[in-house]
Amino acid sequence: MSGMKGSTVARVVALTLLGSSGAALATNGYFTHGVGAESKGMAGTGIGSNGFSGPIIVASNPALGVFVDDSWEAGLSFFSPRRSFSASQSQLNGAIVNGVPTFAIGAGSFDSSSEWFPIPYVAKNWKLANDRALTFVFYGRGGMNTDWDNSNASATSLACDPTGQAPVTGPGPYCSGKAGVDLSQAFLSLNYAGKVSDRFTWGIGPVFAVQMFEANGVTAFTPFTKTFASSILETGLPAPATALSNNGHDMSYGWGIAGGVWFGLTDAVSVGLAYQSKMSMSEFDDYADLFAEAGGFDIPSSIKAGISFKATPTARINLDVEHTSFSEVDSVGNPMINIGGCPTAGFGGTNLENCLGGNAGAGFGWEDMTTYKIGVEWAANERDTFRFGYSYGEQPIQPADVQFNILAPGVMEQHITFGWTRVRENGNAMTFSFMYAPEKSVRGPALFDNPFDPSQSQTIELTMDQLEFEFSYRW
Repeated sequence: MSGMKGSTVARVVALTLLGSSGAALATNGYFTHGVGAESKGMAGTGIGSNGFSGPIIVASNPALGVFVDDSWEAGLSFFSPRRSFSASQSQLNGAIVNGVPTFAIGAGSFDSSSEWFPIPYVAKNWKLANDRALTFVFYGRGGMNTDWDNSNASATSLACDPTGQAPVTGPGPYCSGKAGVDLSQAFLSLNYAGKVSDRFTWGIGPVFAVQMFEANGVTAFTPFTKTFASSILETGLPAPATALSNNGHDMSYGWGIAGGVWFGLTDAVSVGLAYQSKMSMSEFDDYADLFAEAGGFDIPSSIKAGISFKATPTARINLDVEHTSFSEVDSVGNPMINIGGCPTAGFGGTNLENCLGGNAGAGFGWEDMTTYKIGVEWAANERDTFRFGYSYGEQPIQPADVQFNILAPGVMEQHITFGWTRVRENGNAMTFSFMYAPEKSVRGPALFDNPFDPSQSQTIELTMDQLEFEFSYRW
């Protein structure tokens, strides 16, 4: 009884955190370009800088907590991803070729609704004896959201016919009505940092994560699921994939470790290194027929390094690089073409694990992403500090995987940022940051439109640009 009560309390807390963290398709893959208004104003840089004032910076490099005073910081961003996809005319239009049902998306251009999302954070730093610091941080940094509800969107295929008799046209990009996904990720860390000398600091601590996920409008993928294929092979009869689509929001929990170091090379030059481990998450049981490994959706590891130098007494330049290993999470990194090995896909495959929900089930086909960043900070006077930044990272989606990535078009590559901090007379500080990500598109063949000759397939183009405004207050 006490276990059930504890589980209920944990679920309520998780829902509260996720409900306040918002959901969005973030900027570098599905992660934001930085954490905290100060860092975001410089394109997410600062891994090697000891010049930050707010405690949220330990979410970027845990070693920097010793440079922060006893203080609170709270922030709220308003994030706006503008997403669209377009499909050219299909030549086959869902016809059955060589006994294989093809799948054609209706031609046209369509926009995702739901374009504004709130993403909050809060952090508290405690200065301890012997140059130590303890920092609590809660923040939303990851997620993706699409909402394809245009009534003109459609798809044609035998898979769109519930009776499996003939190709029919159904509503939505996957002929199953309104389609999209909603993934929210909230992180909570407790970080302990220490100073070995004026030239070296370290920090480490656990990071707890909660995820909430929902998928709609993908019922047409039922024949490609492990549940369906297993039933066909064992009994000769199909079975519904009840953990595939339209099951509402499901929860996932897990944790990992984050650590970092900071080195002061000279009085003007310093470097930093930070790492967050892969986070093992519980499965999304309500979507065990969609994600690889029966609903697995771990959070990938990331490593960041940076150098910071004071060009003048009032100006600082940060150069950072960040690498995120999306490919180590099967549901994200497995290519869409894996479906071809599923026994019911029609291509002679014999491995159930290649079906959706299997250990090698198709994912979004994302490759690892490395992002290069530069940030500039200029103290105009004792009260006003201005920041500028730019980052670039090659987006992770490959042209061959565009059809599945209609659900998650994380194609951004460039970010241009600006920030401003104003210190009030009482010592508290207000910080504002702005980010603009210029439009980026990825185009490729629709894998299921003409699987025997992709060069003759209809093309799908994913397009997105983004804006973000963030405000924080430190006291």
